[in-house]
Amino acid sequence: MPAAPQESRPDSLTLATRSEVRHDWSLEEIEALFALPFNDLLFRAQQVHRAHFEANAVQVSTLLSIKTGACPEDCKYCPQSGHYNTGLGKEKLLEIEKVVEQARAAREAGASRFCMGAAWKSPRERDLEVVLEMVRRVKELGLETCMTLGMVDTDQAGRLAEAGLDYYNHNLDTSPDYYGEIITTRTYADRLETLGNVREAGMKVCSGGILGMGEAPRDRAALLQQLVKLEPHPESVPINMLVKVPGTPLENVEDLDPIEYIRAIAVARLLMPKSHVRLSAGREQMDDSTQALAFLAGANSIFYGDTLLTTGNPQVKKDRALFDRLGLHPERRETCTDEAGQQAALTAALEANAVRQAAAAQESAAGRLAYDAAQA
Repeated sequence: MPAAPQESRPDSLTLATRSEVRHDWSLEEIEALFALPFNDLLFRAQQVHRAHFEANAVQVSTLLSIKTGACPEDCKYCPQSGHYNTGLGKEKLLEIEKVVEQARAAREAGASRFCMGAAWKSPRERDLEVVLEMVRRVKELGLETCMTLGMVDTDQAGRLAEAGLDYYNHNLDTSPDYYGEIITTRTYADRLETLGNVREAGMKVCSGGILGMGEAPRDRAALLQQLVKLEPHPESVPINMLVKVPGTPLENVEDLDPIEYIRAIAVARLLMPKSHVRLSAGREQMDDSTQALAFLAGANSIFYGDTLLTTGNPQVKKDRALFDRLGLHPERRETCTDEAGQQAALTAALEANAVRQAAAAQESAAGRLAYDAAQA
């Protein structure tokens, strides 16, 4: 008669991922998670996910490009870069009323967060004034607001926070070691500085990366290590799959194995248990089974709509059908267990920022915070 199976005892790594928010993960620890048997990795990730979020709720966002094309950056993946001929035309900053109209439509389609993206290295003063009004108007619709405008300094970040911006998106893209293979027009330190300015202003951080750009597995682990070093962790972590756009230097890069992509989702969930992990760019190329695995691995946020900035995104009807098949539903803002604490922290940070803004205004009057328009 076979012996009765013994109950396995969780190791220290398992206990840590269930009960602690850590910022000191070593690269070797993260690589060990990536190396777990696939079923074991997803099981752990699902346990952590359920400890912090409603199991079948997915946060739904809509992303609108408010200014498209002619970006001075040379990001090798980006069709908006002015360095490459991708057939994408240059468009001016959208009018405020058009943005509000799109935000209202997104709300009616079920979105709870409205994200706005502009192809800039950094916003110019005349454009920032328009952007601030966009934030105010979208907030009036009852939507969470998010923007990605490139690099922002402390003054710009403070003004965005004062206007009511909830989230600022600024991705790290890849590991520090591989970064130079993808971008040369801004440094990794520049990106980290912008994230620091955003956090200091009291806004929430949306930051992740892109997989499938020819990076090694160790680079994927190192990217996640950089994200977990941020204190606190980013509230939203988009894990993008490269969309290979003709005309960009990465148009012929080898496809990433979807299983490796799912592993990255699961490891991100384990490392950042209270963050929303977003199934983001590249979703149009994924079949329903891959997306289902991503949700099982801990992804609980998507972009909803037909277009993701300048690339395709699954159509709204298709997304609704997939949600129905999987028993998923849009997350209500109160379903995140730590939302109240985050809101309290945000309020305190904004109050502190008001003091900083008064000092910044005095410095600006003295000409010490003049904006360098040549960098735009």
